[in-house]
Amino acid sequence: MRRRLLKRALDLLVAVPLLVLSLPVQAVVALVVRRRLGSPVLFRQERPGRDGRPFTLVKFRTMLHVNPELGLVDDANRMTDLGRFLRATSLDELPTLWNVVRGDMSIVGPRPLLMSYLPLYTAIELRRHDVRPGITGLAQVSGRNAIAWDDRLRLDVEYVEAQSLWLDLWIIGRTIGSVVGRQGISAPEHVTMPLLDRPLRDRTTS
Repeated sequence: MRRRLLKRALDLLVAVPLLVLSLPVQAVVALVVRRRLGSPVLFRQERPGRDGRPFTLVKFRTMLHVNPELGLVDDANRMTDLGRFLRATSLDELPTLWNVVRGDMSIVGPRPLLMSYLPLYTAIELRRHDVRPGITGLAQVSGRNAIAWDDRLRLDVEYVEAQSLWLDLWIIGRTIGSVVGRQGISAPEHVTMPLLDRPLRDRTTS
């Protein structure tokens, strides 16, 4: 309980000032996204939070709408130069600070992935949902989208098992370096990260 309260205090200590200070930047990004990509400016999607409970993730939109007539059907075709810039600089994540303030997410934790992935995790991998998902995490500072799915999920569980205030501070520090260096933005030969493609798992085994 004490560790959970300390983590929540750190979340608010970091998220609230960043949210307030970033409002002018968010306003500019919103105007540019509206002009270049149209509306809506924000990308909203249901993601699993702690214990797998769904919440609505909010980010700036980085892709064009799906339009088969124009050939806009996959991420590679829908991604724009603006979208690549927003993702490379993590500016698209700024609205997600509101998710932290609301208590849906933490600053540090396993990234919230797709709801459709829940049946694909092993019993051990499901432990990533024992904590609130994070804007950044151990997997993100260990290669971000450039590492394989199995390694990414393993690192998420390692974080859950080793979580501490000092580990969170270390990850936050490493995150700053990763963002500045624009490291691991996408997987090899992908504009983001390939979908998790595996059979349904037997939860009675690892």
